[in-house]
Amino acid sequence: MKDRASAGTREYGRSAALLTVAVGASGLLTYVFFALASHALDSEEYGRIVVLWSVMFIAISVLFRPVEQLLSRTIAERDAHDQPIGHAVRVAAQIQLVIALAFTALAVLFRSEITDRLFDGDELFFWALVASVLGFAVSFFARGFLAGSGRFGLYSWLLLIDAVARTSFALAVAVGLAEGADPIALGIAIAPALSALILPLAGREAAGRQAPATEVAGREPAPQFTLAEGGGFAAAILLVMVSEQVFLNSGPLFARAEEGAAAAGFIFNVLMIARAPVVLFQAAATSLLPHLTRLRSTGEKSSEEAFRLSVRITLGAIAGFAALTMLAILAAGPELMQAAFGGTFTYDRGGLVIVAAGMGLYLGATTLNQAVLAQGQAHRAALCWGASAAGLIAWYAVPALDVFRRIEVGFAGAAAVLFLLLYLVYARPRPEAGDRIEPGSPREIEARLAAADEAL
Repeated sequence: MKDRASAGTREYGRSAALLTVAVGASGLLTYVFFALASHALDSEEYGRIVVLWSVMFIAISVLFRPVEQLLSRTIAERDAHDQPIGHAVRVAAQIQLVIALAFTALAVLFRSEITDRLFDGDELFFWALVASVLGFAVSFFARGFLAGSGRFGLYSWLLLIDAVARTSFALAVAVGLAEGADPIALGIAIAPALSALILPLAGREAAGRQAPATEVAGREPAPQFTLAEGGGFAAAILLVMVSEQVFLNSGPLFARAEEGAAAAGFIFNVLMIARAPVVLFQAAATSLLPHLTRLRSTGEKSSEEAFRLSVRITLGAIAGFAALTMLAILAAGPELMQAAFGGTFTYDRGGLVIVAAGMGLYLGATTLNQAVLAQGQAHRAALCWGASAAGLIAWYAVPALDVFRRIEVGFAGAAAVLFLLLYLVYARPRPEAGDRIEPGSPREIEARLAAADEAL
């Protein structure tokens, strides 16, 4: 049994390292996708692409992450008990299907409003939104299945196929093989479905190694798969993820509502100063949580010191990176932005510096979030995220500044509030029993994937 556990730990470590590389690569390709689109399209076309992406990303995070997390946890639990996973997979598939059908029905019902208000009457963009969300319904189901089965190699391929496919459409427009925003919108629609084609391969592998349905003597049976099971922790992670979308994707939507599609494209580019490092940081975050969890679980004084040291080192590295970014922006920020995204927009140096400062605070808050999850404080962390996101939305609604400065200042200010709140939780932990994350547990897998999901 000990040899089996050690082998499983080694395999888990190798797979997690592969996932970290894939998350970083897919995040970099997402940045390349938007850089190519910004160069190839005019301001109005690019703005519609940004709106499509933002609405799609918020929708898939809210609709499909809970089932993905519950599926990944339940499969891992049943696998640990040498029990079959067929029932859990069927129940999760039924739930995901109902959610997808409900989304489609509502989208079609409000088709005219969505098309006119978000996409300036472009029908193709509406159907691209529907197709991309439905594609991610399958893709997220596949992620939960692969994560719960511990097959992070296939999970990594899924991420890379999605990112490469989407970027290929933008590249085709950039080099002149296609023209306009429509092909790029089609790339957003098609990429998740292409990545989900890996699911049949995973299913065939699972069929070859399915555990017997009989109980193993002396081993406690795995709990039944229900939405209520572990719902508190899943709800806390869901609130964190919804709040992340408010931080990273609500700004362009507010700009779209006040100034139009071109304004959404402009502020999206500005926020890429924050979003690109955040996406790339997810590669480190996927490794940071299990590292901190294992240190915290020993209860030894030396491990607690190592825990605190790891957090300080990560925060110090982030502070150094943010400082260098701000210096680079002060020296040549507007010129660098135009080199990256083309000459469509004129960028304000002060606004770029504000967003860079917010980026450092946001990355610091993300680090503290991993630490408080490892301390078993998911519910308190979720409250910090929810309060900060609600404050950011309230700030956007106050016409104190022009819409661009309001979004820039709001992002940096809300990131500062989030950092402070999470630091207070980190400094004075009061873990709840239902929040506890055990090393190597399904709950650790669930939280790792929550950290990695920004790499879409």
